[in-house]
Amino acid sequence: MAGKEKSHRRSPCALACSLDIFGDKWTLLIVRDLMRGCAHFKEFEQSPEGIATNILSNRLARLVDHGLVERLPSPERAGRETYHLTPKGDALRPVLEAIVEWGKAQMPGAGVFLEGV
Repeated sequence: MAGKEKSHRRSPCALACSLDIFGDKWTLLIVRDLMRGCAHFKEFEQSPEGIATNILSNRLARLVDHGLVERLPSPERAGRETYHLTPKGDALRPVLEAIVEWGKAQMPGAGVFLEGV
């Protein structure tokens, strides 16, 4: 995976490398939903932002490829999978908390969809 990550880097800048993984408008929302306890594909689809299934599939695969999320067999639904944050993915929690705090302070009327995140 390290070779794959390096080949997709546009620069050696840590910010640019991080944004290459989660810098689009959907990925951190998926991480937020994982932190809320979403685990099944259908649960992510029900998020209020209305992510398209092809984008959801792509972003989940990217998060798995970069080790932020793991895909496991569903204990409740045979033949289905669940998604869970790895410690690397959960390390984004303070990033999301900081963005939420910024949004609450700078975006009048913005609420919090996930308390604590």
